Amino acid sequence: MDAATGQNITDASERKLAAAHAVMRHTRGLQLDFTAAPKPEPPPAWLEALIEFLRAAAPVLKYVFWGGVALGLALLVWVMVRDMAPTGWRRRKPAAAMDWRPDAAAARTLLEDADRLAAEGRYGEAVHLILFRSIEELAAKRPGSVRAALTSRDIVGAAPIPAGPREAFARIARTVERSFFGGRLVDAEEFAARRGDYEAFAFSEDWR
Repeated sequence: MDAATGQNITDASERKLAAAHAVMRHTRGLQLDFTAAPKPEPPPAWLEALIEFLRAAAPVLKYVFWGGVALGLALLVWVMVRDMAPTGWRRRKPAAAMDWRPDAAAARTLLEDADRLAAEGRYGEAVHLILFRSIEELAAKRPGSVRAALTSRDIVGAAPIPAGPREAFARIARTVERSFFGGRLVDAEEFAARRGDYEAFAFSEDWR
């Protein structure tokens, strides 16, 4: 290729480039003159005030931040120590004492009802009445403490009854077991003994 041909190719390329540049300059949507770009709007007054406040409070906010971190760590350590500490270390509110002694008025009424049955010769029923109504009263003092599956001996063993009244109640329960389940008749003498046991159970000084 001679020099003239090369020059012609160069001229043609320059003309194409110039034409493409002219087309680009007249294309809408392209910003080629950056000297007329709009200036950014200033921030609102409240934002400037907030920035100034944060700048002034920066030294104090640093201590507030680290104080919050320290408080959070202390709370976390306290929770961990509380959960891992033995049960005996924790203070527990003492349980309120419950008076399991039968009500005196109810006990006298029960004895009167039992005496009426005994006067009719129904000694077994009278002893049954003493036992069953005593169990009802124990159950009323603490609902749920006496379950249907428990025997009278179980009830005596579970309730916090002093030794003297407990033994008297146990004798009443044994008589009822022998008569109610074993078919043994209760006579006037045995009823009198069980009546005395109930008086020892209901009115004993051991409850104090």
